[in-house]
Amino acid sequence: MARWRALPAGLDPAVAKLVSRLRQLKDASGRTMPELAKETGYSASSWERYFGGRALPPREAVEALARLMGADAVRLLAVHEVAEEAWRKRPGAVAADVPPRFEETENGPPAAGTDGGAEPLRSSIWRSLLVAGAGAAVGAITTALLMAPSAGARPAAAVTQRVVYACEYSRRDGLWYAGNSTTRTQQLVVDMTGSDVAELQCLLQRAGITPGGIDGSFGPLTEAAVIRAQKKFGLDVDGQVGPRTWAALRA
Repeated sequence: MARWRALPAGLDPAVAKLVSRLRQLKDASGRTMPELAKETGYSASSWERYFGGRALPPREAVEALARLMGADAVRLLAVHEVAEEAWRKRPGAVAADVPPRFEETENGPPAAGTDGGAEPLRSSIWRSLLVAGAGAAVGAITTALLMAPSAGARPAAAVTQRVVYACEYSRRDGLWYAGNSTTRTQQLVVDMTGSDVAELQCLLQRAGITPGGIDGSFGPLTEAAVIRAQKKFGLDVDGQVGPRTWAALRA
């Protein structure tokens, strides 16, 4: 799994959520940046900016990544739509995905096969300064909002995300169990949480398909793992877990 750098300070939470989802899909794919570029049509330098939170990926790039991973494009595009709205409202915002590659110089165009424009490096530097200033302003606003008391705050929500699950495998009556749940029929879909999801993640891990962690949260990474499992076992591929997927994983 890639070691991702911290996102830029002051990045809007909606944009950060999109970047996090994209990073999870990239990790699940096991592909390098050049491989991702070849299969999606967007250059490696573009994906580096998208994954780094330095540029907002266009809708088509998000859709291409979802299609490549077999993930729910509609759900991912909904997250992108919210992020795009937040990105446009940044002070001094510029159009998405316009910064040129680092190889571009003042005396020549970008290298062949890249997605950079013909804009001089000097313009790129000024744009970077504008974006940095905008990020600082957004950061100050975000900090103020986080520190302000909320009348309807629900602190217990954060506690549920810190539950630690373990995989303690055992085999009973010819079926595998991981110690978190004994269900064989519970329907699971993206955004669900709890011990049933942790059991699913453990069983995926036992089958040699990494779900990205045993955290009891059915996110894009777990969804991608379910899709790979369904393909492996010859099941209908929908990224959701029902009786047939449970049966295949427990067998």
